[in-house]
Amino acid sequence: MNIYLIGFMGTGKTTVGKALALKLNKKFSDLDDLIVEKTGKQIVEIFREDGEEEFRKIETEVLKDINEKDNFVVATGGGVLTTEGNYEIMKSNGVIITLAASPEAIYERLRNDETRPLLMVDNVIDEIKRLMFERAPLYIKADYIVDTTERPIDEIVNEIVEYLNE
Repeated sequence: MNIYLIGFMGTGKTTVGKALALKLNKKFSDLDDLIVEKTGKQIVEIFREDGEEEFRKIETEVLKDINEKDNFVVATGGGVLTTEGNYEIMKSNGVIITLAASPEAIYERLRNDETRPLLMVDNVIDEIKRLMFERAPLYIKADYIVDTTERPIDEIVNEIVEYLNE
């Protein structure tokens, strides 16, 4: 089975995912990296040139591909669950863990990141709050939720490992 890390952008899915994979002796994969590899375009380019709908379609295709493999820790994009059916794909071969953080922590982590197309707005903190509120019902469907706000990576990883061992 795989471990899927979901949650809002900036919650630490990639960072925690790499450390978790190392600790569990699993392979790590980042869904956004696989999308870039498949399309030859950066995420921001896909959004700009093809739109969010096309991006979500590609994201689902890549998710299906990784789901056919085993023994992976997969960092997903923050909006992966906005596409109907993606939750079921992940549940069919994995455990889903939500990483959460406060809007303020996310803002601090992402404020200089120009690769986040959904945050290219005037009032970033309000947009983070709006999107988090909109996606909250999706994120709470996970098997387990971990708050990453102001916590060291090893502590977060240990909490997840403890959950998986139960």
